[in-house]
Formats: sequence, C-alpha cells, structure tokens
Amino acid sequence: MKKLTKWYKVLDNKAALPEGRVQTVTAGHHGICLTHYEGKFSALDNRCPHQGGPLGEGSIENGKLRCPWHGWDFDPCTGMPPGGYDDGVQTFEVKEEGDAIYVGVPEEEAHHDTISDVMIQTAVNWGLKAVFGMVGHSNLGVADAFMREEEKGNLRFFGIRHEGAAAFAASAYGKLTGKPAACFGIAGPGSTNMFTGMWDAKVDRVPLLAFSGQVNTQVMGTGAFQEVDLVKAFQAVADFNHAVYHNSKHSELMSLAIKSALLNKSVSHITFPDEVAFSPKPENEEAQTPEGRITPMNISPPKQMVAKAVEMIKASKKPAIIVGNGARFQMDAIIAYAEKLKCPVITTFKGKGLISDAHELGCGVLGRSGTPIASWFMNESDLLIVFGASFSNHTGITPKKPIIQVDYDPTALSKFHKIDAALWGEISETLALIEEQTEGAIDTVDRREEIAKRWAIWKEEKASRLEDESEIGLSSIAVFDAMNQVVPENAVIAVDVGNNTYSFGRYFEPKHQSILMSGYLGSIGFSLPAAMGAWAAQGHERPIWSVSGDGGFGQYLGEMMTLVKYNMNIKHVLLNNSELGKISKEQRAAELDVWETNLHNVSFAKYAENCGALGIRVTKREELIPALEKLKAHEGPALLEIITDATLI
Repeated sequence: MKKLTKWYKVLDNKAALPEGRVQTVTAGHHGICLTHYEGKFSALDNRCPHQGGPLGEGSIENGKLRCPWHGWDFDPCTGMPPGGYDDGVQTFEVKEEGDAIYVGVPEEEAHHDTISDVMIQTAVNWGLKAVFGMVGHSNLGVADAFMREEEKGNLRFFGIRHEGAAAFAASAYGKLTGKPAACFGIAGPGSTNMFTGMWDAKVDRVPLLAFSGQVNTQVMGTGAFQEVDLVKAFQAVADFNHAVYHNSKHSELMSLAIKSALLNKSVSHITFPDEVAFSPKPENEEAQTPEGRITPMNISPPKQMVAKAVEMIKASKKPAIIVGNGARFQMDAIIAYAEKLKCPVITTFKGKGLISDAHELGCGVLGRSGTPIASWFMNESDLLIVFGASFSNHTGITPKKPIIQVDYDPTALSKFHKIDAALWGEISETLALIEEQTEGAIDTVDRREEIAKRWAIWKEEKASRLEDESEIGLSSIAVFDAMNQVVPENAVIAVDVGNNTYSFGRYFEPKHQSILMSGYLGSIGFSLPAAMGAWAAQGHERPIWSVSGDGGFGQYLGEMMTLVKYNMNIKHVLLNNSELGKISKEQRAAELDVWETNLHNVSFAKYAENCGALGIRVTKREELIPALEKLKAHEGPALLEIITDATLI
C-alpha cells in the first residue's frame, strides 16, 4: 500500500534561501537538503549515500551540489550524480504557497519499540523518575527512549551543562531518598566526566544508575573517535557493570542493574553501543517490573550479639547514642529509644541534622566539624550505641569506650578496631529487638539538664565569636547565624567542602532540615549539582538550599543556567573569600608557604543575573538577614554572594 504524503512547512519566507544556496530543514523527522537553483526549489534527502554527510551544509559549485564531507557531486534538483552512477539521493515533492515553502514526505509509520525502549521502560517500572545528562551523537537511541517516557509523564530528564554535575545530582537524589536516579553521557569523554560523582555515590553507599552511550560494537578496539572501553573504565566504581548486546536479555539486564544498586547501595553502569540502542526489541520481550524480584531488607541481627548488647545497656548508667548517615531513615525509632534512655544523641558530620539541635537530647556534630557538646558527652559516657556510622578518622568516635555498633553491612562492623557488640542487621529491626528486651530494665541517668547546660556554654562561646569582625569580609559564623534565623525548618541543604562546610557543621543549628554532602569523597563542587538532585526529588514539597565557597561554585557555575532553564527554585549561598581557604590553612599547618590558593573571581551575583536568576551581593553584616529573606521569598533560582574573610571561620 502506497504511503500517504504529509506536507510540512519548511520555510516561512522563500526569500530566506537565495538563488544558488542550500539549507538543511526538517520535515517531520526527515532531514531535508533544500536547494534553490535556477529559480526552482527542490528537496533532497539530507544524507549523502556514501558517508552520511549533511548535504544541506554543502554548496552549489558549477551547477552541482557538492557534499561537504568528501566532495561528491549531485544534481541540486534531481539528486543524481554525474556519470550515470546509481548512488543518487532521494528527492521529495515541493510546493510553494505564497512566500512559504512546503515539502511532502511519506507519512511515518507508528513507532516500534527498540532495545532502548524496553530497557528504559523497565527502569521506569522499577521506580526511575529522574535522569540528569547530556544528549549526544552516541546516545541518541537511549535519549529517544527517555523522551517517550517523559512525554508519558513517567520521568523527568534534565539536560545539564557538564556530566560531572549530572552524576553529583544523581548521587544526591539517592542520598535524600534512598532510591536511584540516573546520570547519562555519551561515549568517551561525556561518560568519563561522570566518574567522580559515581565514586561519590559508591563511597557514601547510595544507589545510582549510570547510563552511557558507546561507539558501534564493530569498531570497538580500533581506535575509533571517542572510543573508550567504558566497562573496563568503570570496573572499580560500578558493582554492576555491563554492555548491552543484541542477544542480551535486555529487560532482565536492566532489572539486575537496579536491583544491584538498591541492595548493594552502590553504582550500576550500563553502556549502550549505538547500533544496539536503535535496534528493534526482540519479539516476545516485554519490560519487567520489580514484583517478586527484590527481598525486604528487614534483616534481624544474630541472637548472641543482641543478648550481649542488651546486657551492656542494662548495665549502663550514662550511655550515648551516635548516629551516622546510614541511620537517616530510622531516626524516629532511634530518637524514641533515646528518650527512654534519656541519653545524649550525637551525630557524625555526615549525619548532621538527623536530630534537631533544638531537641532536648540533641548534642550536635562530633569530630573535626563538630561542637564541644558532642565531644563532651562522648567522653563522659560509659557506653556508646552507634547506628549507621563508619568510625572513619574524620568521625571522631573514640575506640576507648564500650561500643555497640549496628549496621546492615557486615564489612562495616568492627572495620577499624574491635567492637564489643557488633550487630549485623537492619537498624529498625535491630532496635525493635533491643527495645523489647530492655523494657523495664533501663537504669540510666537523666542527662537532659546537663545537655541544656552544655548548650548554654557553647551558645555563649558562639555569641563571643559572632563579634569577630574584619575589614576584609564577614565571618562564617555571622553567615550561619543568619541562616539559622531564615532558612525554613523543612529545607534540604546541600553543602560543599572546604572551610565553609566545616563552619557550617560547627555553627548551623539544624531543626528539621536534611543535609546533603560529599562525605567520604569530599569532592569540591558538590553542592550546586546536589541541590539540583534534591530539587528533582523533593523540590515540589520542600525548599531547596545550597551552600558553597567560591572555589566550589566555580567548578560547576555553568549549572546556574540549568537552574534557570528548568526554573529550579534553589537558593544558593556563596561565601566568597577569593581563596581556597582550607588549603591555605593546611599549607600553614604544614609550615609551608601559602601558594596558589588565591582566586580571581567575577561578581557571582552579576553572573547569576546574567543567567536569568536573582543575584544579591552582601558586604556588611547588617545586610545578611534582609538579603537572606529576599532570597527565600524569590520564586525561582537565586544566589546570595557574601564577601567573607578566610581567617574568620
């Protein structure tokens, strides 16, 4: 049956294509080389039959249309080559209506699902809702599948300016929700740019999906353009790491990737060779769902370790609870048990905000970015009960106290030193057993009055530091004291690395905010992309803020344009001291010269304005609160640049 012709307007005004010129236009999904030669408009297939060169980018020379790639000639009206060769170019009907030019092409067939479609449909069925990435020449088949799912309302795709930001955004999405988002890049450099953010997710134990385009399978290993063996390249960072082939079990491969990311709380990577991504899906293959494919994670700990922990708690008079980021989804139960023990609750830096500083048992952060309250109560305790924390050298948890450690990962238990009771199990399941077996047998000292006293001492010290001033710029404590008063209690706050983040850990007093950071990797530039991930996950229900220094913001400042493009209602607070202050501090501590840590900066507030966001600049302390209020009230992306002194941290 002959296909119907469908007409598309390709030029509003034929005067836009002068005599003797050619132009690339699109009719539906057909690329057309539109020519104007000897007073006639003609339409040829835009692809040269030899190397696929874009004929619409060529030129008419001596009456012949010349391919811009390899110089082959065609008749600009008939598409035929000279000499009677049979490698001519298909032509299409053209009509003129007034000043407009129309091209008629055969009506397109209905879309037939590809391998990319069935795999992305499977990912959506498993809960994938957000993808951050850059569309390019070697991932177009997968991008096309994303587009169809977005048109159905099943996911959102965010086109970023740098793939490193895409991976950080996906990592932050996983940190906030416990569910994976995806980052997406082309073959070679586009995907290798995602490497740092993938490592951030891996070491902070959060699920992340990484999808990469790839060159055609038949040219792998030949030194083809942008050829990188991405499966080998990502072998260390991705727990699940596979290429897609024509004979793969495609929907099963995607199911296993997401299942691995969820269960292992780590990275899964799938790379799509270009020709495979566009190939029709095999007959009888359908998208899978997670139904019956993943186990509940409420693992109970060994009985003998529970019994030991119960006896330790029964014998304790002054226990303290320490929570790390691994406990973030079980805090209601942990705080309820702490209230029975009437004991301090301390967080690691990565766990900042898991209990409000305003809670009568909250004692703030332990370690290098911590408060003297937290370290005081750890040292004054006779038992530490640790949930979801790693005991890294930055955490500051002493090994000199009797310790109960609870973690779902058996390799995290007793990782750095001996633990008295190591409980391998899901936190809420383990805590329920401990609570049941210690019911009526708790004989602990009520520490609430002592906690209040220690807070009073620390607040007096902070008030004193707040008076520190400089002609160079504001102090960090002044910034975070103002943020304490303005930032909404239910906000998500993404922070960067450097002195600004250490000061945030020490001086910002969270209420019910969620804090996102690049924990173990400590990667500069994390905060703004992370805020993008947070906005995609919860921006419709919670305010999203981010904090960085000028060094961190400079890493991904291009993403300010992404915020504007998608109208991401993100408030970024930037401490500008024109220096990599933390590195200067480390050079001095090592008794070295301070060298190459100074920065040359633009006006970041004006830069934000040039991007289309709100930009505000503050140089005086009395301007802070009004500026933050203006930031908060603005509907849309906004940046507050604060000139600070690198020494007042």
